[in-house]
Order: sequence, then C-alpha cells, then structure tokens
Amino acid sequence: MSIFTKSVTAMALALTAVTGAAQAEYPEKPVEFVVPWPPGDLEDVLTRMIAEDFSEAYGVPTAVVNKPGGGGGPFPGAIEVANAPADGYTVGSFIIAIPVVGPMIGIPDLNPDPFVPLGNFLTYPFVIAASGDAPYDDMAGLAAHAQENDVVLGHFGAPLVPTQVTFGIAKDMGFAFAADAAFDALDCNTLASGDVDVVNTTIQQILPCLDTVKVLASIGAERISLTPDTPTVAELAPDLDVSLWNGLFVHADTPQDVQDKIIAVAQKTVMSERAQKLAAETGAAVYWQPADEVVMQIQKDIKTMAGIDAMLSE
Repeated sequence: MSIFTKSVTAMALALTAVTGAAQAEYPEKPVEFVVPWPPGDLEDVLTRMIAEDFSEAYGVPTAVVNKPGGGGGPFPGAIEVANAPADGYTVGSFIIAIPVVGPMIGIPDLNPDPFVPLGNFLTYPFVIAASGDAPYDDMAGLAAHAQENDVVLGHFGAPLVPTQVTFGIAKDMGFAFAADAAFDALDCNTLASGDVDVVNTTIQQILPCLDTVKVLASIGAERISLTPDTPTVAELAPDLDVSLWNGLFVHADTPQDVQDKIIAVAQKTVMSERAQKLAAETGAAVYWQPADEVVMQIQKDIKTMAGIDAMLSE
C-alpha cells in the first residue's frame, strides 16, 4: 500500500470516527419542541413535561414553542419543523390533522408528508357541547332544534378532524349548522358570550364549567371518563369513528439513534405518575403508542377521513 493510499485511508477512518462521535453526542445544544397551538391545552402541558424530562436526562436546555394559527392550514408550527434540519433539534408535537389533513389540503411543505412519528402519547377528550341553558340535552335534541332554528358552531378550523366529524354527525342526523366560525380557544367564555351555540372543543378547555354545560357527544372510540353517560359520535354513527390523538414527530431523515433518544424520554414521561394523574383529572388517555403502530393509525385515519369527505360532498 502506498503512502498516499495509507494517508487517504487514515483520513477516511478519522472522518468516520469524528462523524460517529458527533452523532453519539446528541443532544449537544438546545432542543426545541414545537406545538402548533396556543399554550394551556393537554398537548402543550404534556409536551412541556417531556421537554423538562429531556433536559434533565441529557443536560441540555429545551424550549416549548407555541406557534398557533392556521387551524385550517397552513399549520405554521408544522411547517417550521418540516423546514428545520433533520437532526433532532426541532421536534413537532402534532395532532392527527398534521399528517392526515395537511397533505390532503395541498399545503406544499406538508405534501408529501415530510415527517416520521416517534410515537403517539395522547388521545384528547374532545366533545361537542352547548351552554347549560340550551333547549336540548343530546345530539337528537340538537338535531330537532336545528330543524327550526339557526345553530352556530364554534370550532378550531373547518378542515380539522373534529370539525369534519361534527359536520358528519350533523349530516347523518339530518341537519346542518346555520353558520360556523374558527377560534383559537373554545372555553367557558365562548359559550357564555353567546357568540356560538355549540362548541367543538376539548374537555380541558371547558373543565372549569363542566358541571354547568351540556356535553352532547364525545369524539372517539371510547367514552370519556369524566362524562361516562355521554355517547360517542362513533356510537351514533360508526363510520365517523376517529380518535383525536397527538404525537411526537421529526423530519423523516432524522437519524434513528437520535429518534431513539427522544423516544426513550417521552415514553418514560407519559407513563409517569404525574402524567397519568393529569389523564385521570382531565379524562384524557395518556399512553405510548410506538411509531410502527402510529404509521398504521395514520393510514386508517386517512381512509376514514376520505370517507367523511365523500359523505360531506354528497
């Protein structure tokens, strides 16, 4: 072997060693967790728990950045994660809409889907609710009332999954909302103000007034523990069976060893006593669903949402 060949080989081995060392050092600088919604709801609270534990586990600063806006697209928080380097320093905490709805509505940065899931950790206790003085107590009563009266729906964005499911159950029950509007927050004040008649929101947002509002239905496969007597939309219309989950995502080119380090912390966090206590207090399901199962879940949800879209187009 010539001296030149030996030198090239040595340089290549040194470069490989340096590259491997650099990868092994992840994380070596601050990590940002992006939540594409305002602070305060369940996905935000749990993501902050994960970020805190990540910082403690690896000794680097973390930040949770809320980037609300674009309930019907373009999801600026998700776009930021899509355009960030695929190095694990920008992690998305995404609802079902990002990988399921984002590509469907033609957002260039999200089509094709640029992400891979690390795992799902939350199923929202999402509900359809009305004020306590509403002249109906359930979805059948709402349907009858809407035949003779205008009913306004408040939601987080028309193309989003829970809104589409709500439109779907209305159509299945033979009525339509006279108007609808998107809000960044749908809480007790939204109903009390009279700006809308019905809200499509999480129990977390109406928890302070849960005893004084009427929960007409929940969205998902399972009834919510805080409203056990309220049926799910899926019970009323099986074709509308969609669970409203949230998970962690990174750019698809992120190295697997980096993904594994994020997963290790997140899985431990969501199964911790404090996370499970939050689940019990809010009626949420908090768990860890592995990435391969999330991929199958997304495929199932895309098919279900395509059916709902066809139903609403009839």
